[in-house]
Amino acid sequence: MSDRSKAKVAFLDQTSWAEWAQSPIAQDASARSYTRLSHKGESVILMDAAPEAGEDVGPFIRITKELQKMQLAPPRILARDDGQGFLILEDLGNTDFAKAIHANPACAIELYRAAADVLIHISQQAAPNLHALDAATAGDMVRITAEHYAQTPALADDLSASITTMFQDHCQATPTLALRDFHAENLIWRPDKTGLQRVGLLDFQDAFIAPDGYDLASLLRDARRDIDANLADNILGYVADQTGEPHDQLTLRIRGLAIQRNLRILGVFARLIRVHGKTRYAAMLPRVWRYINQDLDHPAFSDLHKLVSDGLPAPSAFEAST
Repeated sequence: MSDRSKAKVAFLDQTSWAEWAQSPIAQDASARSYTRLSHKGESVILMDAAPEAGEDVGPFIRITKELQKMQLAPPRILARDDGQGFLILEDLGNTDFAKAIHANPACAIELYRAAADVLIHISQQAAPNLHALDAATAGDMVRITAEHYAQTPALADDLSASITTMFQDHCQATPTLALRDFHAENLIWRPDKTGLQRVGLLDFQDAFIAPDGYDLASLLRDARRDIDANLADNILGYVADQTGEPHDQLTLRIRGLAIQRNLRILGVFARLIRVHGKTRYAAMLPRVWRYINQDLDHPAFSDLHKLVSDGLPAPSAFEAST
């Protein structure tokens, strides 16, 4: 038994869940792992975030408290060992938005509007004191794309500068809490609840402050699943109606935020593939590339579009080089 496994057993032995049946849950891109503990129809989730792997439960705990203050639905923390990196979490359920929509495609608009309601609510709350995504940071965040996706480090300065300018010109809005990975597999559908409680929230430990709309861009340009253009337009129209923001203004900002986010995702996925051997992310690259080019197809982004087209390979060329 590894030292980490021994530490997990020691932690669980101090709780009432030590003898519950354990079943692993699929990992995300991080070093964290999750296990569902079950007994007689009840279940909780064990988060294993090993400090020696660079993980820290502190940010998750902090953002959980912020979301609870906002009357939203993150999992309640039932037990914790911050130093060892273990948390026992409320099990919000195993029906995420992706599964719910796969089972019943007709419910997509209802679910995505419910998610949009959560984002509108967050935008109306005071933003906590977290690291902020400004234009310069937005530019720096896409350097990874030149280095790991294009494997052309010399492109990093031009790509960073172009994103910084685009962010300044088209992505300004009220700074608000952004959960960053706000997409269908991190949203749990809870139809037995009401209002904002219907949407369970997961994987928010990397939250920061960003222009309003960042998480909406994450939701509507989901790297892990295709988002129907009509669905995206419906949700953008719904948000515009609910907030009073002009539809064209909102749409242009979402495009810009999505471009920055998805360019970075290309780099992050490329690093996961090339450095960490997580080849499953290769299947997502064509979708992310398609989103980027769809959003760049606007006169406001013509210079950036040319830079991306000339400087970054299509996923087919990337795959050939791995």
